[in-house]
Amino acid sequence: MKRAVGRFWVATSLTGALWLACAAPAWAGAQAEEPLADSVRTALSAAVAQSAPPVPVFADAAQRDRFERWAQAAGDRLRKKHADDLVRREFLQTVWYEATRAGLDPSLVLGLIEVESGFRKYAISGVGARGYMQVMPFWSRLIGDGDPSRLFHMQTNLRFGCIILRHYLDRERGDLFLALGRYNGSRGRAEYPNAVFGASRKWKMPNDNGVRLANSSDSRPAVSR
Repeated sequence: MKRAVGRFWVATSLTGALWLACAAPAWAGAQAEEPLADSVRTALSAAVAQSAPPVPVFADAAQRDRFERWAQAAGDRLRKKHADDLVRREFLQTVWYEATRAGLDPSLVLGLIEVESGFRKYAISGVGARGYMQVMPFWSRLIGDGDPSRLFHMQTNLRFGCIILRHYLDRERGDLFLALGRYNGSRGRAEYPNAVFGASRKWKMPNDNGVRLANSSDSRPAVSR
């Protein structure tokens, strides 16, 4: 027999309760819907609509080696969440692809996913945010095809989340603290950005500063402000 606890269904056993305590996300995404300039809407829509498969392209062997070392280390930590090797590899490859495409550090994106959804593909928050990166459904209407169910598709969710965070980072003129707060709907408060920063540190390689946020325009979708 099961009972409802918040938005989750768990067994009434102690085991189920402990699982809930460990698995429940610390935060739930609640981006605020706001008017977008036509140029911004067009740029975001174009970035989302691109259908390239999530296959990283490396400038040289050193960059490929860095990805492989990061994927191996992150994969080992992610094994409890994604036991299947192929699923785990595809997930990490897609995170890397979508994060670097948007000019974001993949380790930061993993930290955000951990805080927002606990790596649950079908997570839904109390305000309706969906998927790994807890994207609000209104984004599918503003810059997508209008179908919010697509936000449960892995690459679609990661692409939306990374592009939205990039958009907020541009709006905040490179201030990641404020951009993360805007992403979560808690701009100006320290709890959420600090939680993401703390979670992201475990996903970095030792002595690795990750992908610089100020990447050149040809490495991320161009978004006018």
